[in-house]
Amino acid sequence: MTNRLAGETSPYLLQHADNPVHWEPWDEAALARARAEGKPILLSIGYSACHWCHVMAHESFEDEEVADVMNRLFVNIKVDREERPDLDQIYQVAQQMLTGQTGGWPLTLFLTPDGAPFYGGTYFPKTPRYGRPGFPDLCERVAEAYAKRKNDIAGQNEELLRTLGRTNPRPGRALPDGTAVQSLTRHLLEVFDPVNGGFGGAPKFPHPTDLTFLLRRQALDANGKAGKAALLSLTRMAEGGINDQLAGGFCRYSVDERWEIPHFEKMLYDNGPLLSLYADAYALSGVEDFRRVAAATAGWVMGEMQSPAGGYYSSLDADSEGEEGKFYVWDRQEIRRLLTVEEWAVLAPHWGLDSTPNFEGHWHLKVDKPLVEADRPLLESARAKLLAVRAGRIRPGLDDKILTSWNALMIAGMARGARVFGRSDWLASARQAADFIRQTLWIPGSPTLRREAAALSPTSRGGGPGGRSLPFAQTATEGNRLLATCKDGKAHLNAYLDDYAYLLDALIELMQADFRAADLAWATALADALLTWFEDGEQGGFFFTSHDHETLIHRPKPGHDNATPAGNGVAALALQRLGHLVGETRYLDAAERTLKLYAAQLADSPAATATLMMALEEHLTPPTIVVLRGPAAERQAWAGELAQRFLPSVLVVSLAPDDDDFPLPAALDKPETDQVNAWVCRGVSCLPPISGLEALLEALLNPGKSV
Repeated sequence: MTNRLAGETSPYLLQHADNPVHWEPWDEAALARARAEGKPILLSIGYSACHWCHVMAHESFEDEEVADVMNRLFVNIKVDREERPDLDQIYQVAQQMLTGQTGGWPLTLFLTPDGAPFYGGTYFPKTPRYGRPGFPDLCERVAEAYAKRKNDIAGQNEELLRTLGRTNPRPGRALPDGTAVQSLTRHLLEVFDPVNGGFGGAPKFPHPTDLTFLLRRQALDANGKAGKAALLSLTRMAEGGINDQLAGGFCRYSVDERWEIPHFEKMLYDNGPLLSLYADAYALSGVEDFRRVAAATAGWVMGEMQSPAGGYYSSLDADSEGEEGKFYVWDRQEIRRLLTVEEWAVLAPHWGLDSTPNFEGHWHLKVDKPLVEADRPLLESARAKLLAVRAGRIRPGLDDKILTSWNALMIAGMARGARVFGRSDWLASARQAADFIRQTLWIPGSPTLRREAAALSPTSRGGGPGGRSLPFAQTATEGNRLLATCKDGKAHLNAYLDDYAYLLDALIELMQADFRAADLAWATALADALLTWFEDGEQGGFFFTSHDHETLIHRPKPGHDNATPAGNGVAALALQRLGHLVGETRYLDAAERTLKLYAAQLADSPAATATLMMALEEHLTPPTIVVLRGPAAERQAWAGELAQRFLPSVLVVSLAPDDDDFPLPAALDKPETDQVNAWVCRGVSCLPPISGLEALLEALLNPGKSV
């Protein structure tokens, strides 16, 4: 017996396909049924690697009696937040407005038939505990309230929709200057944990965008406090249990302030930015442990998370055999039997095995005592033994859908790591993923459709020309479009702002690792599509959903960084960089309009604006562009030297002779030479060609010359 989820591609939705709950996907059929029957909607949003989603499913959604209550009272809709971040974003904010509580997953909301939420929360147990009502009793009370208090609910919904509308920024402020950058720096140092690294207390998340911002302060402002904060955070994270000490790869967050015990799911979207960050930290500091962490992370991604077709999978579950973390934790005696006396003597204190258990009577490995370098061979031999045993355990579930946005984050991380460490295998991995997206999730289009899209008039609640709502499931089949997700060869769902912005940023990183004219052409097509389908031409900035997306109760313009960087921040940063690379003022102007839209936020409340702030910084001081020409071996050696230095405001493009087959923009169209030459440019001005590596490094590291 299955419900309507059986026809979906999402592994999370398929996990619920045989529930006795009559689950439906979010589509026109489900919403039409709610309207026709006058029933409220029970909306449940989660994802496949979510521990508490599994708990609520086992307790309630797999229970016949609970399912009977749900089926009688509601139209039940299940959503994968990773496939539908538009819905998750809107309803998480709505839940916080309704309850005053922070959101999370599973998200449980009760909606009117037109999609307006009137009550909700996150996890609810089957029977009352944790100070929460029992779920079936809650369902009965909610349905009764909906039946008897429709006027009150309608009034509440009107106010909620007005409040949601006010969450989008409004233009009107002048762009702030560099003092805003310093304001964010001060804020981050104030909330920085000087003992454990990171920001705030438990639970503790990596915040890679904030750490990237602080690393830049060290490189660009010589702010030693900022640099030390970032490097200490990366060190403590690498030592903690949030980092898989055996196989590499980071878990989503730590339940404690010490990074010791994670919530065990591993998400692709964390590991891409963290790989990039550890590569940058190595380039800045030369600390060998950062190289090792980057290599372990990349090795885990290529070994466990890359599909045969090239794209990267989404996540690994927190649970196996119904228990959180069971795949990762150890019995001390089991480890002791596996290791030699010499290995145990070194690794028991190193991994904290000589202290008390740290996870439900077991040991989760973390670095308790630093390792002497001479003992590293013992660590490697012990790791191999433990990994071999762990490989025989029942593995956590793999969410094998391929998301465009998360793949883009990993492509950027792999390409950045490949540059810094000279790893051709990492570059090949990034190329395979990019090629997969281009072949499977990118739909080249026609100029006619692009003109039609440009004529769409966005409104605060989405829709088409003049604010008219377009058909519910309209997704263009042509017209320079991205799709959001792919599984088992089926690509679908209209892509979001993050898909376009992250992929554009990834292509700029990929072109610096290994320039291909075809990637530049794709990047410009992506940028044009971003402007066509997402930009608000009236007020500036980019909506999260395209102009022809289905009409939802709200159309957000995300500017704050969360677990992933803000789409508007990445769009502004990437458009600026591409604009300078190709000399296209449309991209620069769109980025400036975006920054002006968020000017008040950047100046007055800079917390969680690191990505937008980096875009502001590069607006105030455009990046330096280095164009390399000449014989391949020597040119690649120069590019490698530059990559090993942390130069966050420098873009390097190394052009081969066959790149001339594609008409390069004027900014990159430098003549081929018999010896390596470098052109150092900022804006529309370039220094005379430089023919010596030392002279080039001097021009970049001590930019006293006028460019």
